Amino acid sequence: MQIFLDSANYEEIETWFRQGIVDGVTTNPSIMFKDGVYNLEEGARRLCALLKDCPVSVEVTSNDRAEMIQQARTFACWAPNIVVKIPIVNEFGESCLGVIHSLTCDGISINTTAILSFNQAILAAKAGAKYVSIFAGRIADEGNDPGTVIRNVRAWLDQWNLTSQIIVGSIRTVMDIQAAALAGAHILTIPPQFLPKMVDHKYTRDTVRQFNQDAEKALREITQRQPIAPGSGAEAAAVPLRSALQPTAKRP
Repeated sequence: MQIFLDSANYEEIETWFRQGIVDGVTTNPSIMFKDGVYNLEEGARRLCALLKDCPVSVEVTSNDRAEMIQQARTFACWAPNIVVKIPIVNEFGESCLGVIHSLTCDGISINTTAILSFNQAILAAKAGAKYVSIFAGRIADEGNDPGTVIRNVRAWLDQWNLTSQIIVGSIRTVMDIQAAALAGAHILTIPPQFLPKMVDHKYTRDTVRQFNQDAEKALREITQRQPIAPGSGAEAAAVPLRSALQPTAKRP
């Protein structure tokens, strides 16, 4: 399973990318604006350079399907790792499958977005989308189970050996992340504020604190029980052990 960040914040993305857990980024115009990116091309190119070969999704901003194709071709020229987000339908309910298919035939990677049902997902995959983005939070808002949709789409893709990958977005809580991962999502696109909650745990801190206290105690006992004569070879051999067990400065 891969982790994308649903963000355009360069500093946050860089922080987590350097820790080896970020496999890509998804954006949309709202995310770009919220994160202070006012030049779409400049912001996208900068993220693409940071992430090297990892995909960066950029979304079209039109209801007109011909204009979607034109925008997508422009976006794709910015960097080789650009992925273009195309909605499954426009705001009038008009199918965008032809747009997805045309751009895929042009060799442009497509992330079909705003998917809220099994039927939408399988049609996007059939049209050639590289990614199908299932909006888990919005499915739950309608009173449906996003886990069921994710599992069914994953089973269908596997059954027919299709290469489209499921991205689960619209993440509202850390439990949404766990549920989507267990349901079989290929990729989770996560708002960065959830990552500190995922990595930290009160009792992990307590456990590490206990380890450090035990190490300090062990150092004292070793020093008390095994006095080493000055100038002996044993004294030199003990230096690495003492250094390893020397407590570091405590953090708040």
